[in-house]
Amino acid sequence: MYDNDKPLFDSMCKNLYSAVISDTLDELGYRHQVMREDLTPLSNDWVIAGRAKTMLSVDVHHLPDDPYAQEIAAVDSIKPGEIVIGCTNRSRQNGLWGELLSTASQARGAHGAVVDGLIRDSKKILELDFPVFATGTKPVDSRGRGLVIEYDVPVLCGDVLVHPGDVVFGDRDGVVVIPAAVVDEVVRLAMDKVTRENHTRDELKAGRTLREVYDKYGVL
Repeated sequence: MYDNDKPLFDSMCKNLYSAVISDTLDELGYRHQVMREDLTPLSNDWVIAGRAKTMLSVDVHHLPDDPYAQEIAAVDSIKPGEIVIGCTNRSRQNGLWGELLSTASQARGAHGAVVDGLIRDSKKILELDFPVFATGTKPVDSRGRGLVIEYDVPVLCGDVLVHPGDVVFGDRDGVVVIPAAVVDEVVRLAMDKVTRENHTRDELKAGRTLREVYDKYGVL
């Protein structure tokens, strides 16, 4: 895991949520950091935060000699605290992710996977409690259909450009990507906004008007 990342990710998962991170990125001028709405978790209970470990896959229509070579190398190089970001170019034939990749990634300390494409073995993944976000399921193997050609490179996932080392946060509302250069600032500002939202909620429950509390705390 990157130095000092564990307390950061633990705090993010405990205190933050995708909407407040998105709002904070908006305020800083990063307005295109939320992945498409069809990327959803297998379980709505999952909340993930981690560094992006990117993989790039393409559709193929032949059986290569060693179809899993780059896929295996990518998973075997995962560091603790990373989240696999699987770009399949929105493939509908490429079942990139499944139970065994989830098992191997979990064993290496990954915090989850976000796959802009289809996955399989969803029941087994749920039993593993390894958080996976995807666009759907399909019980086909990637062998002869999809091929990982590179990893640890910038990829377009869910219409967001993700660089290795960016911080990825996901919950039931969606997946947000925080550029590595602004992680500390985004988390600090998001924590402050959560505090102001909590005060707003309490005062609304006590009967104050929305205008009164908005003028006081500036959040909505």
